[in-house]
Amino acid sequence: MTNEKVQAVPQSGASDIPEEIALEIRKLAHDLANALEIVVQTNYLLGTVDLKEPGSEWLHMMENGVRKALDINLALRTYIKAHSPR
Repeated sequence: MTNEKVQAVPQSGASDIPEEIALEIRKLAHDLANALEIVVQTNYLLGTVDLKEPGSEWLHMMENGVRKALDINLALRTYIKAHSPR
């Protein structure tokens, strides 16, 4: 897995997503962000204890996955904002 940042799609000025659908997608993205925050905080707490191998390697893998999921969620929220009426 790479540490590449997920690039948000630039604003096109067009409202591609109908408002009612955009509202539901925004709600889902918000709920996803809340769920990810639980994982982020748990990951942080796990990083404060002395883990033996392979646990510390698994923690590093989780950190990378969490970082990527956060980047994807941000790109999704940016896309929704750029392609919906409000």
